[in-house]
Amino acid sequence: MTSAGTARRLWALAEPYHALTYFSAESRAAAEAAGLSGFWSAYFAMRAAPLGPVGPEVVTATFVNFAPSFVARRVPAVWSAVTPAEALAARLAGVDATVRRVLGEWAASAEAAEAAELARIAAGAVDLPGRPLAAANAAVGEPDDPHLGLWQSLTTLREHRGDGHTVALVGREVSGVGAHVLVAAAGRVDREWLQKARGWDDDAWAAATGELAGRGWLDGDQLSAEGLAMVTAIEADTDRLALAPWRALGDPRCDRLAELLVPVRRAVVAAGLFPDRNPIGVPPDVT
Repeated sequence: MTSAGTARRLWALAEPYHALTYFSAESRAAAEAAGLSGFWSAYFAMRAAPLGPVGPEVVTATFVNFAPSFVARRVPAVWSAVTPAEALAARLAGVDATVRRVLGEWAASAEAAEAAELARIAAGAVDLPGRPLAAANAAVGEPDDPHLGLWQSLTTLREHRGDGHTVALVGREVSGVGAHVLVAAAGRVDREWLQKARGWDDDAWAAATGELAGRGWLDGDQLSAEGLAMVTAIEADTDRLALAPWRALGDPRCDRLAELLVPVRRAVVAAGLFPDRNPIGVPPDVT
């Protein structure tokens, strides 16, 4: 039976390819050409676009880990610059240009087409109830080009995983800022970077720290034994809740997709398009 480790491995292999839409120069240029100025306006518009022209409340609810005021500085203003359809077109244009530069002939290869088909099968099996970002991305039409079809399917799958992570957090009454406090206490990403990247001020951080310390989950600025157990449980639930599409694909095809994604991930990382210092939390070395 497909294991939770498979879900985690495929997420870690696929995430840098998805993240081209955030970190590449071509993606930034495509966003600017569409009328989106600045990294965060592009981020919120292109990631939220499958949901339609939603307001800051919906973005805050579905993205989870951003401070509401941080979201509200960009949303709904981004919809005055672009329509959701234009944002969707911009994110594909940026990924397309990036892949053609970094991976060259691979974009039209048999390997790209095979990976796209395997990812399409898995993405077609995502369980949609309670998964708003996955559902919205599943409703986006699949591009014809294999490298873009692969990107869209992997994006649907990663948002499916993220929706499940939200369920794991909410079930344990862990807030968006609280989740970051736990990540920092685990030593995975530093506090300063997380606050900057997600918009939480010192007061919000201190309040979340006090609340989690009151539960016995923190020992100073580190996880207590109970906190470590809870973080481990949250991650285990996230992996478990991400399993359905990979079970539908089956172990042999999961292994084949992983094999096809390894050189893609390496090329993206080697090109500097998945910076070490980012809040996504993917392990640095995956095979």
